[in-house]
Amino acid sequence: MKKTSAVDDALAPELIDKKIAELGGWRGKTLSRMRKLVRDADPEVVEQWKWMGTPVWSHDGIICTGESYKSVVKLTFAKGASLKDPAKLFNSSLDGNTRRAIDIHEGEEIDSVAFKALVGEAIALNVSGVKAKKKPG
Repeated sequence: MKKTSAVDDALAPELIDKKIAELGGWRGKTLSRMRKLVRDADPEVVEQWKWMGTPVWSHDGIICTGESYKSVVKLTFAKGASLKDPAKLFNSSLDGNTRRAIDIHEGEEIDSVAFKALVGEAIALNVSGVKAKKKPG
């Protein structure tokens, strides 16, 4: 996987700000809120800009990405299949081997405490160096 340069990482917050402003409406507000929750959960999070326009939040590896579509804001956790999700926030990509996602539709609110706990668990997994569990095939 190609590493992101320090220059790219330095520009990422500005690019994410621009993306949020361009989205506007409920999608911009939702992505902004979720970004704030990630940053609140981990003040040391690194914001990155990858794959030609996708906000990425990392700490010793990718925590999650923030994508926006016409009817959903999607937060995809890189190692989501290995995370405990007692609040059942994951509602998309549930059959995947590694990733899990949270799809947020207009008018939906995500439990901030549960979301920050999920971010914390993702960070702990990244820091531990343990590889993500793969679904038995």
